[in-house]
Amino acid sequence: MPTTYAYKVRDREGKVLTGSLDAESTTLVANRLREMGYVPIAIDKKPGAGVRREVKIPFLSNRVALKEIAVFSRQFSTMINSGLTLLRSLSILSTQTSNQFFQKVIDQIRSDIESGSSLSQAMARHPKQFNNLYVSMIRAGETGGSLDRTLDELATSIEKQVELRGKIRSAMTYPAAVLALVLCILAAMLLFIVPIFKNMYSSLGGKLPAPTLLLIDISNIAVHGFPFVLGAAAVLAFLYKRWVRTPAGRMARDKAILRVPVFGGLVRKTAMARFAGTLSTLLSSGVPVLESLEIVSQTVSNSVVAKAVHAISEGTKRGEPMTRPLAEHPVFPPMVTQMMAVGDETGALDALLRKVALFFEQEVERTVDALTSLLEPLLIVVLGGAVGSMVIALYLPMFDIIKLVGNNN
Repeated sequence: MPTTYAYKVRDREGKVLTGSLDAESTTLVANRLREMGYVPIAIDKKPGAGVRREVKIPFLSNRVALKEIAVFSRQFSTMINSGLTLLRSLSILSTQTSNQFFQKVIDQIRSDIESGSSLSQAMARHPKQFNNLYVSMIRAGETGGSLDRTLDELATSIEKQVELRGKIRSAMTYPAAVLALVLCILAAMLLFIVPIFKNMYSSLGGKLPAPTLLLIDISNIAVHGFPFVLGAAAVLAFLYKRWVRTPAGRMARDKAILRVPVFGGLVRKTAMARFAGTLSTLLSSGVPVLESLEIVSQTVSNSVVAKAVHAISEGTKRGEPMTRPLAEHPVFPPMVTQMMAVGDETGALDALLRKVALFFEQEVERTVDALTSLLEPLLIVVLGGAVGSMVIALYLPMFDIIKLVGNNN
């Protein structure tokens, strides 16, 4: 386990600087400092460094955001392009990152390289931070001698992925917030408001209208069966998660999502952009076609698209054209099939796939903008309709009471 060492060094201008580094030994600390251009004066283990305990927050302590990976890749590319060695670049990157867990990951990668591992081998030991796609591209970059360009392409690809996710998330935030508000208002009315009216109407007697009776019945279920409803919802959620984890359940869910009006089209366009962009990046980096297809099938989030990509891979192994299996998978639009066919024939598959990815990214942006402008008034109508219907159902008996009072007068 790395230990924290406090150091005192002299820079090239003769100034004395102090700081700390995590490493396995004082020798490694001294080597890092020299590679960073410093002359070590003193290196001492920090007091209590061996027994330091970190407070870990569940689900957050060991998390590295995609944006951090993109920044890491971009800076790494710039340093290597400038002539810095891998070890020195990783030392600088380790000191620059504010994420302590990611800093330890970078330090471990550097330590593995010092022990004789390649960069791709060292990164492959951290699959949660560097997935199969990332590692395969790094391996291709090492083999082809274009590691800086590969890292730059990875940074661009991850940045586009982060941007796309951000746009979809921002478009879904408003509907989710309004839906949560609607549910809270309805729950409050069913649990607190409706029982008050129920007691009032019971004391008055008489026959209540059908909408009011239905609302009172729903309120009774909510008041008396609330714990059971919550328990049933929790059980259903648990069973759903278990079912979705199975291949058949995941496939059924993804098929159902693609059939949802408007949102299904958005998911399909997003999957096409991810498929084309990832495959283009892998092929342009020199990763073999079969390996690229296998990686894409693992990185595409939708099972229907992943099954189609796997079919392409199996057909390619048998010597078939890449586009032949796509005829059996209508999830791929004809444009994608035709562009891939032309790219396969002309040898410019990566360039054409990049254009396909750009087209679908623009389509996703347009769809998200259209959804945002459409959902806002629609959700206001839903909110007003839900609350208004309950209010009308509650006040319907009032009109009958007013009529009775008027007739008696």
